[in-house]
Amino acid sequence: MRTRDENKICLLHQKAIEMIVQEGLDGFGVNKLAKAAGVSPATIYIYFKDREDLIVQVSLHVSDRMLKESLEGFDPEMSFEEGLRKQWQNRARYFLKNPMDVEFVEKMRYSHLYDKMAVHLYTTFKEVMSKFYQNAVARKQLIPLPFEVYWAVAFAPLYQLIKFHTQEKSFGHKKYTFTEDTMEQTLQLVLKALRP
Repeated sequence: MRTRDENKICLLHQKAIEMIVQEGLDGFGVNKLAKAAGVSPATIYIYFKDREDLIVQVSLHVSDRMLKESLEGFDPEMSFEEGLRKQWQNRARYFLKNPMDVEFVEKMRYSHLYDKMAVHLYTTFKEVMSKFYQNAVARKQLIPLPFEVYWAVAFAPLYQLIKFHTQEKSFGHKKYTFTEDTMEQTLQLVLKALRP
């Protein structure tokens, strides 16, 4: 039996992410991946059952990494302000450090395979974030809101700042660079909107 070559698996993951971001799922194929990674298609089938298994496994790998980094140093028992700040810091760091992963997840979000990734990602994440939300409401640090409203107000402003940064401009082609100061200024406005 052939041993797992973790370096080769890493390379396949990286090349698959790049190809899906650049060409979409329709443009992605095992033969093209093999050529890009400099391996034979048969090598890919040693590690993955088929094209779908490969995409799902890559998605799970990316979502695990994203989840781990977004929860680093975070505790659902934190005060609402402290916990939300930690979430923003973690997410900003991850998104800015791993733009290809973020684009990959966005591509996957609109595919038929997203549910397989989401179930895995959200089981742990949902539990931790629900506890954080419930604690903040119980302590009267957060107004009770439907989940979608809370999520839109709590995180969309951060994602928009990151989007301006990755595009290197805001409206009117004005140059924009993400900074801790603009993040904190925006976070304070979000906290003000969400507090009772």
